[in-house]
Amino acid sequence: MTYHELLMHLRSYHAFIYTGDKNSDLDLIEEEVRELFRLGIVEPHFLKDALIAIRVEREKTKR
Repeated sequence: MTYHELLMHLRSYHAFIYTGDKNSDLDLIEEEVRELFRLGIVEPHFLKDALIAIRVEREKTKR
């Protein structure tokens, strides 16, 4: 899953996250994904793939 695919998936749950600060966005996206998992809305493999996509995007912002 790519970061863009993750954002599109979150939009299907009406989660639109944009603070203007990429790191804050990533924190909120991670929190949202974990909450969806905690509520049983998404499967464990989705959580894993989403966290990887977030980690990759964090690495890109550090450059």
